[in-house]
Amino acid sequence: MAKKEAKKEAKKQETEQAVAQEGAYVPRLKVRYWQRVVPDLMKRFSYRNIMQVPRLQRVVINVGVGDGKDDARAIESTVKELSLITGQKPVVKRAKRAIAGFRLRKGQPIAVTVTLRKDRMWDFLDRLINAALPRIRDFKGLSAKAFDGRGNYNLGLSEQLIYPELTYDDVYRVRGMNVTIVTTARTDEEGLALLKGLGFPIADGGGR
Repeated sequence: MAKKEAKKEAKKQETEQAVAQEGAYVPRLKVRYWQRVVPDLMKRFSYRNIMQVPRLQRVVINVGVGDGKDDARAIESTVKELSLITGQKPVVKRAKRAIAGFRLRKGQPIAVTVTLRKDRMWDFLDRLINAALPRIRDFKGLSAKAFDGRGNYNLGLSEQLIYPELTYDDVYRVRGMNVTIVTTARTDEEGLALLKGLGFPIADGGGR
């Protein structure tokens, strides 16, 4: 079974490379993964087949909108901004139960989230690495301590204006967001090697 899956994955890689050579669109970060990251990780961790190499599964972006329960425009603007950033329509999350201390009623909107997979995931991460993160003031690299113990990485951003897709006039209110990168890595060491191979500016000394 393992050999069959390995052959299937190898065939997939050959097909993607052939498509790229013919001129069809393939995200450049995805090309980097197959051409550089996969061979490097197989050598570094002595994987027996290509199916063992960690890969990206999805990226989840969450934006808390606490004022959304009282201000409908706050939700509408956040949905619009996240759509521009990701190229995909987000989902509005609502309160599952009432919390009297926060004057929150069940069903009120409290957050906006979007889950990216496949090409949109690769494109978003490419723009994040090469366009958004460099715009952070006094940026010294990402923290290597933001893994969850299972190879997944959580990145907190203080404002959405670092994304070049937005201008100051597009933003109704400055908000932070959380970006979760879900991988198939079994350990944080493997996850770190995967993200660094893709070009994530993760600082050895801890970062921001």
